[in-house]
Amino acid sequence: QVQLVESGGGLVQAGDSLRLSCAVSGRTFSNYAMGWFRQAPGQEREFVGTISRSGGLTYYADSVKGRFTISRDNAKNTVYLQMNSLKAEDTAVYFCAAKAAPGIEGYHLNSQFYGYWGQGTQVTVSS
Repeated sequence: QVQLVESGGGLVQAGDSLRLSCAVSGRTFSNYAMGWFRQAPGQEREFVGTISRSGGLTYYADSVKGRFTISRDNAKNTVYLQMNSLKAEDTAVYFCAAKAAPGIEGYHLNSQFYGYWGQGTQVTVSS
């Protein structure tokens, strides 16, 4: 079983930065591709970004490209989401997710591919 715990959310002003962390335990972290998703009130969960198991490949939603950066530290079993130039429309609950990918260097945009999810962390951006 894989456990994911997000942290780092909070209330910030538009233009500010925030870094989310997702600590993973239970399995070999480097065997998992990771993704970040978000869900705003009344809206469906949407893809934010993803990173391959080694960290060599990343992909972002157009809405965050150039502002958000995903990274991972396999020695610390942690994936990060650095969010810069935050906008009010970035307000949402942010979730990290893990997909088993042993020996596969790739990433996944579709939430259905992810088998493990964290509980989410709230990010609120005031305008």
